[in-house]
Amino acid sequence: MSSGRSTQRTHPHAGIPISCGAVIRDEQGRLLIVKPTYKTGWTIPGGTMELDGETPWQACQREVLEEVGLRVRHGRLVAVDSRPPKGPEPLRVRMLFDCGSLTPEQVAAIRLPRGELRAHRFLTIEDAMPLLRTPIARRVAAGIRTTSCVYLEDGLPATGIID
Repeated sequence: MSSGRSTQRTHPHAGIPISCGAVIRDEQGRLLIVKPTYKTGWTIPGGTMELDGETPWQACQREVLEEVGLRVRHGRLVAVDSRPPKGPEPLRVRMLFDCGSLTPEQVAAIRLPRGELRAHRFLTIEDAMPLLRTPIARRVAAGIRTTSCVYLEDGLPATGIID
């Protein structure tokens, strides 16, 4: 997630914050994870949708470009997750897109922004899950198992929702 950029427009009463993440794999099917400098744990590329009319898919594409220097052109929405309020933060919505696999050339082209991300790795899903923060791990696990889009609440299947 990008933070502290002067181009991000926020308003204290802007509504429900929406962020978009990307499941990106290498040719061996390993998941791309990144280590932010501004929070604990590992995560996947992604961030908050801007308030300038940006769509969730556009936010995902922009964040992947900003965070790892790659242009994703294709994706599939695999999960929508509502996160409960936390402290002063309102309910939040998280969308997850499966952006496919990278070529070796794309993997070699990954560039991290200074000051925002300190590292990246490609790991098997099994090795990546314990490193991801719990809500993200739940969302990724649900998203990679589906051939459609799943609705989650705090990363878990919601009662009463039919696949």
